[in-house]
Amino acid sequence: MTTIKNLFDELPPDRRRRLTDVAVEVSLPRATRLFEEGRRADRFWIIRSGQVYLDQHVPGRRAAIVETLGRDELLGWSWLFPPYLWHLGAETVGPVEAVEFDARAVRDLCESDPVLGRAVYRYVAKTVADRLHGTRTRLLDLYGPQGSGLDP
Repeated sequence: MTTIKNLFDELPPDRRRRLTDVAVEVSLPRATRLFEEGRRADRFWIIRSGQVYLDQHVPGRRAAIVETLGRDELLGWSWLFPPYLWHLGAETVGPVEAVEFDARAVRDLCESDPVLGRAVYRYVAKTVADRLHGTRTRLLDLYGPQGSGLDP
């Protein structure tokens, strides 16, 4: 397993400062609903402590939890891609400490600073690719004839 790096670890120090200028430290109580599938994605978070469930709407049933995110993980990537709508919902499992970013401010920084923009896009793309890989592995475990072949 690779070491988890957060967005700040991926940036050169001078670009890191530009990003932290638009960041806000937040404390979120247990069971805080952060966003809903299909609604406007106007912010994102780097989780410092605690956990957040990602869930998907299932008609006629409770939302299905599809992933749990924790320390140093990116919460939200829909803010970076038009039409800027959440693909999932999210709720805190317990108390969460996080760094919150205004999506428009970060998109503007990415447009005005190609080095920062490239680093942010790479980080988000890697995050999405890693989660897609994890999802495929879970699907193989559930539905594949012999599972994924990976030990839990």
